[in-house]
Amino acid sequence: MIDPARFDAAWWGGFIADALAMPVHWYYSRERIPQDYGDITGYLPPHNPHPDSFLWRSQYACTGPTDDILHEQKRWWSGPRDIHYHQFLHAGENTLNLQLARLLAESLLECGRYDRDDYARRYVDFMLTPGSHGDTYVEECHRAFFRHYGQGIEVEDCGVEDIHIGGLATLAPLILFHAQDRDALQAAVTEHVALTHKGTETAAAATLYADLAFHLLHGRSMEEALAAAAPAEHPALRHPYRAWAERRPDDEVIGAQFSPACYLKDALPATLHLALKYAAAPRDGLLANVRLGGDNCHRGAVLGTLLGAAGAVWPAEWVKGLYGQSELRVLLERLRDRLPG
Repeated sequence: MIDPARFDAAWWGGFIADALAMPVHWYYSRERIPQDYGDITGYLPPHNPHPDSFLWRSQYACTGPTDDILHEQKRWWSGPRDIHYHQFLHAGENTLNLQLARLLAESLLECGRYDRDDYARRYVDFMLTPGSHGDTYVEECHRAFFRHYGQGIEVEDCGVEDIHIGGLATLAPLILFHAQDRDALQAAVTEHVALTHKGTETAAAATLYADLAFHLLHGRSMEEALAAAAPAEHPALRHPYRAWAERRPDDEVIGAQFSPACYLKDALPATLHLALKYAAAPRDGLLANVRLGGDNCHRGAVLGTLLGAAGAVWPAEWVKGLYGQSELRVLLERLRDRLPG
């Protein structure tokens, strides 16, 4: 039997973690986080300059309306070197991948099942519609997908092999939609990530993440979930997380042991370290994730969902302060209505 409180907290956790980290997303100079934003305990708007921005050296090109996913934002990609990736987002607003998670929830609820083609249609419409989101940065996976889409390649073949944790950031709606059916969850997760993130590494990471969340939603502790999760041979399950949690500071584990960057080989175990260490103190866990910098938005989306599924009680101001909170609440209520009893 699923605890509705865990269900709700898993939904909010990813959105909250992403929005908390958004102003300092991809800060690798950690000392600049308190210098630029103070002691972050709530939502803040981003501002320029961003000391570690790599936007200026990211590659983007479009040939016409079928692959233009940056619209009015494209001019910033060839501008100054310190442009913030999310410069136009509001305090409490989610980055692009979490906005796509909302899109996935809408598709699931309208179709009554996971329908890759329906989601793909919504994804294409959303990305090609000017003003649909205010994010300046779009990840490599989206740029590659629409480069192929603009060439007339079939939707199911537009994705590329991608090994970034951003591929897991949209999955919470699928996890909650299939919270009663482990086999259906695994099938849907595998199919969904392959649309934009092909390859065995992302598929295995998505399967592991979904299975951890499934066990947590069904009442297991974080350590029990880690012991029961499949695939059991996944490299991220081989680390001594409990010993690290007790003996090593976070900035050593995520910094010296694992890079704070977005690559799954580091980002997934970094997330699991924080999930185990902060299972009993989830608020502190999300704030620790913010302070660790790197890809703290997408790492946070996974962390927030896991901590929520483990029983987090999020501060009311974090839920109420989310930009678009009312729309998110409607989607949550519709997902919760699917629970038996």
